[in-house]
Amino acid sequence: MIRRTGAQVYRAMMFLVVCVLAGILVAGLLLPAVAATGAVVSAGARAAENIPLEFLTPPQSQRSEVKLANGETLAYFYDENRVYKPLDEISPVMQRAQLAIEDHRFYEHGALDVRATLRALVRNVSDTSGTQGGSSITQQYVKMVLVSDAAAKDDREGVRRAQERSIARKVQELRYAVAVEKQLSKSEILERYLNIAYYGDGAYGVEAAAQHFFNVSAKDLDLQQSAMLAGLVQNPVATNPFRYPTIALERRNVVLNRMFELKLANQEAIDNAKGYGWDQARVRNFPNGCVGTRYPFLCDYVRRTVERMPSMGNTPAERFTNLKRGGFVIDTKIDARTQDAAQNAIDNRLDPRDPVISVVTMIEPGTGLILAMAQSRPTMGNNLAAGETYYNYAVGGPTSKVDMGGAEGYQAGSTFKAFTAAAALEKGIGLGKVYDAQERMNFKNQTFRSCAGPFRSGDYPVANSTGTNGQMNMMRAMAFSVNTYFIQLERDAGICETTRMTEKLGVELAAPGELTDYSWFPSFTLGAAEVTPLSMAEAYATFAARGKHCDPIILERITGPDGQEREVPNANCKQVMEPGVADQMNALLQNVMSGTGTRAVVPGGYPQAGKTGTIDANQAVWFMGYTPTVATASMIAIDKTHPYWKSSQWRRSRPTLKGVRLPYSRYYMEGSGSGDVGQDIYRPAMTVALQGRPRTGFTRVNAPSRDAVPETNANDRNDRRTPSSTRSPQPR
Repeated sequence: MIRRTGAQVYRAMMFLVVCVLAGILVAGLLLPAVAATGAVVSAGARAAENIPLEFLTPPQSQRSEVKLANGETLAYFYDENRVYKPLDEISPVMQRAQLAIEDHRFYEHGALDVRATLRALVRNVSDTSGTQGGSSITQQYVKMVLVSDAAAKDDREGVRRAQERSIARKVQELRYAVAVEKQLSKSEILERYLNIAYYGDGAYGVEAAAQHFFNVSAKDLDLQQSAMLAGLVQNPVATNPFRYPTIALERRNVVLNRMFELKLANQEAIDNAKGYGWDQARVRNFPNGCVGTRYPFLCDYVRRTVERMPSMGNTPAERFTNLKRGGFVIDTKIDARTQDAAQNAIDNRLDPRDPVISVVTMIEPGTGLILAMAQSRPTMGNNLAAGETYYNYAVGGPTSKVDMGGAEGYQAGSTFKAFTAAAALEKGIGLGKVYDAQERMNFKNQTFRSCAGPFRSGDYPVANSTGTNGQMNMMRAMAFSVNTYFIQLERDAGICETTRMTEKLGVELAAPGELTDYSWFPSFTLGAAEVTPLSMAEAYATFAARGKHCDPIILERITGPDGQEREVPNANCKQVMEPGVADQMNALLQNVMSGTGTRAVVPGGYPQAGKTGTIDANQAVWFMGYTPTVATASMIAIDKTHPYWKSSQWRRSRPTLKGVRLPYSRYYMEGSGSGDVGQDIYRPAMTVALQGRPRTGFTRVNAPSRDAVPETNANDRNDRRTPSSTRSPQPR
């Protein structure tokens, strides 16, 4: 009873307020056809001068869209699912339907429709069962802007004030409405109204609503669709066609009947429109963010890249807000064909639930363009039992210099020998350098050079794993990944120089610290540091580009709704190695493809180079391969967090990939970089990636034959493991 009495008092007071306002304003402010004079004009002018900018410059947030290189949409980001459209891109029948049900005299009255308002107040005062609205389109627009602006600022109190039932709020709304009509034309106001209105089920503005409910653009809405949407605005929750299809259709028919009354459509058109039911099959959803998209981890990499762009704001939080509200079109260079090839190569061998992590990353040499970034757990989510994850295993995580959503890094094994060779060549040690690489050697008390100066190593036994030993040059040592050769080469080239070469080629640690911190450990050349797969592809791409290093890039352009482009990161390509040294590296690594990398050779006559890598106890296996046009890092590693490796089967021994049949895919792991990765993942992925690309050759150099020096026992061509004694004593 008290609540009903309060409502009646409010209606009665509003009746008096509007009567007074009508008497003051109707002559000068509210009727466009009547000239206003004196104090009334001054009041209107002051109101127009003091109007918040939000009413004149549409403040509505718009969704941003991420596109693949082929123009296909990958993902949307938004606070409110909205696409702003000018009035001439909104169906005329939609405009008529909205005006018919909300304010059919909109083009005839001023900011306040006195006739409609008084009629509504009279009915509301006398009828205690409900209320009838009398607000004009302009007044509704003002209210929507105030609510939207407060919501954007996360101002809950502001939202409440914009919606409260009070005389003060209504008077302020009317003042603003008067000012808006002095600054904007009727068509401009209608355009803004149609773009800010909430149509329900997450669709803001008529364009997003048309796309969502009917999978058409606002310019193509027909009569029955327009009537349905127009009817939703008054109460989008109660008339939601997903939950209340009958009520939604009844409300649509109310709009259609009103259009007939106003002679906006003939009887035949109305009857035909009423014949349509609610077709949920036409509904189109717009997932917000990366989860559920075709390439969720590439999408997340794009998002994190945008959050680091100064052109998108001053802080990561501000940039992300701008991404969700700015209506940007983000064109990426993501090649769907190459990405699918990389993902299919993994999926054809492994199951997401397997206790391993596999990654394939591809980069275009000379440009830094990321061509692919695939992993064995391709679905973003928290269902661990199903093999879902939120980690992008190709990149750095919270402990890296830049957190791009990764989990941890991985030791890359003998793929690091390439960096030692590059440092040696840069120092003037040639491909023909010969060492006696015995099967087992202890490097105790030998002098190595860290970045702080020379030091003597402690007890350090190293063994070869490929059966190749004896006198050999660099060509043969690389072809068969001879551990004892590369420890000697690193000793003479300098561990400090090797770590610096690794760094300038682009390799990134996944743990805190610098690569030069590893200059105290002779095991560096055997891949003891934990690094990110993407940065390994980046480093080998530098060889392919004849010593030109490029940062990985994924964005083509970002364009705002105003057509202005925002500056995107460039690849910062620069020469970090003499082309001649890079040419020797390419010759050296080409030779691997007839050694340990034989099984990874891609058919088709492409000039290609690469390097196998296996770490201690065969816990991770790698193949790095490239041509002058594509560089690829591929790997499989045990997932140290998986309960499989903590089971009774492994409780008394170290986990290994050697001789293991994975529990879900039933894939048999031999524990080698050339077979498990090179043959079964790298080669099929690279075969597709190279299709249509030129068979560009590497620059030829005069290199010694790998057989120029006698050697023994060189039959085994599988680079199988790095001895446990070569692991870094650094904390992992």
